[in-house]
Amino acid sequence: MKILEESNVMLNVGKEDKRAAIERVGKKLVENGYVEAPYIEGMFAREESMTTYIGNGVAIPHSMPEYVQYIRHSGIVIAQYPEGVDFGNGNVAHLVIGIAGKGDDHLQVLSQIAIVCQEQENIDKLVHATTAREVLEVISQGGSL
Repeated sequence: MKILEESNVMLNVGKEDKRAAIERVGKKLVENGYVEAPYIEGMFAREESMTTYIGNGVAIPHSMPEYVQYIRHSGIVIAQYPEGVDFGNGNVAHLVIGIAGKGDDHLQVLSQIAIVCQEQENIDKLVHATTAREVLEVISQGGSL
């Protein structure tokens, strides 16, 4: 099972709040077989303890450590929000990237996403992508997902 596939990308998602956005990416992780449903509760708990907004219009919701037992396979889902999602404190995410990393994959997946997302040019490409293939091409520049 690949960590990132075209079926993991959701383009032009309409305006919704932070909780709905986290739930959307969590449900996509469940739907595509990466995690079991309780993992989503861990994503909400993580967001309550510390924001997953990382800057540059990107949020990376993931779970608290006690929920890793619900990860079946490492995976990434990406939701593109042209209108943005308010993550609080004036932070608006145009990309909400849900991740689930099994074992040591967790840090590798996070670091690869962070590398790609530190370049504003890559963020712009992701925010304006019109196909899932375009999104995969930009993300895969960072390494081997």
